[in-house]
Amino acid sequence: MNILILGSGGREHSLAWAIKQNPKCDRLIVAPGNAGISAIAECADLDILNGGAVATFAEENAVDFVIVGPEAPLAAGVADRLRSAGLLVFGPSQEAAQLEASKSFTKAICDAAAAPTAAYAHFTDADAARAYIRAQGAPIVVKADGLAAGKGVIVAMSENEALAAIDDMFDGSFGEAGAEVVIEEFMDGEEASFFVLCDGETILPVGTAQDHKRAYDGDTGPNTGGMGAYSPAPVMTAETTQKALDEIIAPTMEEMRKRGTPFQGVLFCGLMIANGQPRLVEYNVRFGDPECQCLMMRLGGQILDLLQACAEGRLSEMRANWADDHALTIVMAANGYPGPYEKGTVINGLDSQPEDSFHMVFHAGTTKKDGHVTATGGRVLAVTARGNNLAEAHEKAYAMAHAIDWDGGFYRSDIGWRAL
Repeated sequence: MNILILGSGGREHSLAWAIKQNPKCDRLIVAPGNAGISAIAECADLDILNGGAVATFAEENAVDFVIVGPEAPLAAGVADRLRSAGLLVFGPSQEAAQLEASKSFTKAICDAAAAPTAAYAHFTDADAARAYIRAQGAPIVVKADGLAAGKGVIVAMSENEALAAIDDMFDGSFGEAGAEVVIEEFMDGEEASFFVLCDGETILPVGTAQDHKRAYDGDTGPNTGGMGAYSPAPVMTAETTQKALDEIIAPTMEEMRKRGTPFQGVLFCGLMIANGQPRLVEYNVRFGDPECQCLMMRLGGQILDLLQACAEGRLSEMRANWADDHALTIVMAANGYPGPYEKGTVINGLDSQPEDSFHMVFHAGTTKKDGHVTATGGRVLAVTARGNNLAEAHEKAYAMAHAIDWDGGFYRSDIGWRAL
């Protein structure tokens, strides 16, 4: 098969790495890719938000299967455009992608499906939102309604912090994503990520993970796109996992079918677990980053078979065969992230890193310049290792991170602390 992956992050590097191991993969192209991806696949300079340009490129390169990595092309309807061109595509339609692109849409779906989630209110007016916060008090959660690259959620522990979040969102700090806001009750408990594939009918679980959203040790500092993750998530017991499937995911998928917008792709369910009872925090319609890096290390080449079966409506024939071990990812980010950060700093020590089924440095925001790998993004590398248990995976990953020489970056020293 000739396969095209859309995206340029650590998620796409790990997908490319795993897919490359499957003997069905003849030619692998990633658009636009990054420095790490260029070592294992062809990289194409392509505007992945332009469905017509992607379709033309796929046709000219005899692409058999397109895998859409990030949320932005899905929300822009790129998967629809590719399907209309007769291409096999992994990723939901633009209408189904609203499960991530609009918090208020998801809340309405949950209401209709009776899926347990936080109580909420939706606002298009700043004064009304402020009045609601004053009436409810803190802690409280303020979310930009649209896509904000994982940063549009403020968990406000004080009323003043919540009011400041409203000011930021309506003043344009999150662009169009903050033109509308959803304000939710604060849910206490332990957060986990649960990933399932759905082909419009069949739901197939493909893994659990836990992410670290805060920038600094001890889960302090501002929210980020994710500073590290580990898989599996110990809090996701067999009973809790089944409850999430029965009470949240299956009713959501049924409601999407009823509305004539069946979901096909990966559904990333952010859950809050308290006393074994899961409640939905949010849905994403793509693999998480950095959770995907852990999942791909444990799934390997079979991921191509699973994604293809999902796109072809054959998930009922499939099962995910897990490596019975643990994986842990440490994100190395540019100094200043998630605020303003410096680009173009040189990263040394990557050539000496092991690259095998148990150790990988996945690139997220890198390019090659004058023979050197340089940082181009906020989250730059995802150092990932597998071990027989989480402690072993933790030890291996941190040994790798310590060996990377990069003065322009930082990383948390406590990834996996909750489980460990």
